[in-house]
Amino acid sequence: MMSNIKFRISITLVLAILVACSSNSSEYSKKISLDDKTQHHTSSGYQNYPFVETAAPKGTFFYLRRAWDSMFVPDIPDGHKLTELESIQLLNSIDRDRITWLGHASFLITTSGVTILTDPFLSKFASPVSWAGPKRFVDLPIPINKLPSIDIVIVSHDHYDHLDDKTVRKLENKNNIQVVVPLGLKSFFTERGYSKVTELDWGQSVSIKGIEITAEPSVHDSARSTSDHNETLWASWVIENFQKRILFIGDTGYSETIFNLVGDKYGSFDFAILPIGAYEPRELMWMSHTTPEEAASIGIDVRAKTLIASHWGTISSLSDEPMFEPPIRFKKAGRDSGFSDKDLWIMKVGETRILEPTKN
Repeated sequence: MMSNIKFRISITLVLAILVACSSNSSEYSKKISLDDKTQHHTSSGYQNYPFVETAAPKGTFFYLRRAWDSMFVPDIPDGHKLTELESIQLLNSIDRDRITWLGHASFLITTSGVTILTDPFLSKFASPVSWAGPKRFVDLPIPINKLPSIDIVIVSHDHYDHLDDKTVRKLENKNNIQVVVPLGLKSFFTERGYSKVTELDWGQSVSIKGIEITAEPSVHDSARSTSDHNETLWASWVIENFQKRILFIGDTGYSETIFNLVGDKYGSFDFAILPIGAYEPRELMWMSHTTPEEAASIGIDVRAKTLIASHWGTISSLSDEPMFEPPIRFKKAGRDSGFSDKDLWIMKVGETRILEPTKN
């Protein structure tokens, strides 16, 4: 009986992981501009631009490994997370512009009195089912019903570890939340009770309560099933007001071309939130997920002053690297690139830090 249950769980996990965070590719060297508005549109969906060609499928063994690994919980080192009480007290003690890491790619960013939630994954499983799949091994530091009032939700793409059905349904005050998503994701929110939803293509912007939000390219893909690959767009996000400019990247592979163009367009960023985990094995992950060293290179390319680590230390079984290796490599790469320790943020899950205004 137990073996049958484990087999059924393993099969479900394989199907869940098949649609999460996957692809491989290589980049053409042709000269491009961010003004090329529709090169990423195709008759069958969207593509990375410069075009990134899929190199090889991951294969069954990879997904079976993910299914097996998800059944184990890694040892969590001291200092990796705050308790619920510590998280809430710290958040409430700061009444200035601030950022709170809720785990993985979910952040609360408050600037000019406006609170933004990025990539809403606040559930237990990053999966099409609520009882199995890649599993959150660090408890949500602040329960959804104890979060501060959210004004804006932004989503980088539709993979389950970045856009969670259960979280979206549970958020309060849906009629008052402004949602900003890449092309193709508006209906996901309107079908769940949200009325203020804006879809953006790369290069397009929307202004909400004095905050300018702009979609820019990232190197990734999209899918929530085996039949909708790349039918919705993915994006990185520029969040700016008169005081500061923040770059949020939920997931991406590395492209020196794309991120130098973003740096050229905006001049600099005060803060860049960069994905540093889920990068092994490289032959399968190199397009869709940066290594810690590549994440630091993005920080250089976009001229960011402070780099904030994301996409690590929260969900088991997404990839093969040791669970707590990413921040070690990221900090070393940042130092080697000329960043000081105070400008390399490895936050604890549940931690809140002040976002000092540095924009000229």
